[in-house]
Amino acid sequence: MGYHPGVEDDAVYLTAVKADLNPTLFPHDADFFRVQLQATIFDDCVAGFIRYTHIPVPVAELLLQFASIFLIIFSCWNIARKLFAEEWVQWAGVALTAAMMTLPVAGTALCLADQHLHPRNCATGLILLAVSRILARHPAQAVPLLLFAFLLHPIMAALGISFCFFLTVAMMERVHVWLRSLRGSLAAAVPLEWIFESPTPVWHRALQTRGYFFLYSWTWYEWLGALGPILLFCLLWRIAQRRGETILARFALAVFSYGIFHQAVAMIILKSPALVRLTPMQPMRFLHLIYYFLVLVGGCLLGKHMLKTTARRWAIFLVIINTGMFASQRALFPSSEHLELPGLSTSNPWLQSFAWIRTNTPTNAYFAMDPYYLASPGEDFHSFRALAERSQLADMVKDPSLVTQVPNLGPAWEREVNATAGWRRFQLADFERLKTELGVNWVIVPYPPPTGLPCKWHNASISVCEIP
Repeated sequence: MGYHPGVEDDAVYLTAVKADLNPTLFPHDADFFRVQLQATIFDDCVAGFIRYTHIPVPVAELLLQFASIFLIIFSCWNIARKLFAEEWVQWAGVALTAAMMTLPVAGTALCLADQHLHPRNCATGLILLAVSRILARHPAQAVPLLLFAFLLHPIMAALGISFCFFLTVAMMERVHVWLRSLRGSLAAAVPLEWIFESPTPVWHRALQTRGYFFLYSWTWYEWLGALGPILLFCLLWRIAQRRGETILARFALAVFSYGIFHQAVAMIILKSPALVRLTPMQPMRFLHLIYYFLVLVGGCLLGKHMLKTTARRWAIFLVIINTGMFASQRALFPSSEHLELPGLSTSNPWLQSFAWIRTNTPTNAYFAMDPYYLASPGEDFHSFRALAERSQLADMVKDPSLVTQVPNLGPAWEREVNATAGWRRFQLADFERLKTELGVNWVIVPYPPPTGLPCKWHNASISVCEIP
């Protein structure tokens, strides 16, 4: 799956950890990462771990990422042990899950696991471990795991709590007696009725940058990716029932019921204009857990009916699944090392510029750059704030997602992105205007830089310049 600290959501989480450890960092626009983290203790936990152990931040992030992935794999193994008796079957499921960590989840903009330390990875591991405890008929042991997951990532934990509820119910014998009396029909669910204040035009502008929020604009194959796994678990429930595989049947019923309920809720929320403020809660992300179970159970069934104990089949299986996912990750991050490990040099020109800025500019420096810099060729979505450790004007790629979560950030975000509109045509006078209006005193521009702009550092494609 690779390791890429500072990419995508790490623009928020890694930045927050560094700010906790050094409060002098980010004197400008810190709300673009601080406000969202008021609902989680994740950054406090990571910062506390670093203070206690005195381990450097990059090394601590790597260790904790390894621990979170280990927890996910360990929990999947425990689930597989409860669903299937054969040891090689259990390991087939674990092997497929480990290989498919970066599998995209339908149209949700999620993968099974992130390529950097993320509270979602940690919360997922805890949720899966809670699921294994319920399957082992120790539901009380799931409660503290789910509570801790909620403190780390409330949205994912809420979905995990919902699934654990469905699973607990599905494990009750009297529920199956009732289901049999109804010939297997399931009741529908009623969505929550929340009342929200009217969203602002700025909030709507930010929302429109997140196409994956809008279920009814998904393509046919994204709809197939959403509904297909739910129907497959319905089929598995019927087959396992007929074969007398009680635990597997009840688990499949829980996944099917959970999927039907949340699909119905998501379709209502994302269709109703009155509930538009719920859109950033991304109700379709319930598919994240279903995809974990789909891969895990699918791997187990593949091991049971095809791989069995034949070494040659296992070798082919492992080569195909790991090579395919490795190739997809190299295509996703073509300009970066597959493992961006602490202490190793980088050939990425953007990361080279971030490293120079981190050690050669004052901590109160305020930077401006192309508002679409994260999507620039060769940038690979590495966050300036997280890796350069300096303040920057709001961007048009990552920061809009924060505005959808925290509408109060809208006016500041709009003012700053409007100020950098037409960035690629900027000349010295435009940079001086940014300094006068917003206090920006440093910029990142292509090399060679615009005429008259004094630059302190450059490589073959990037210049770091101080506005006179």
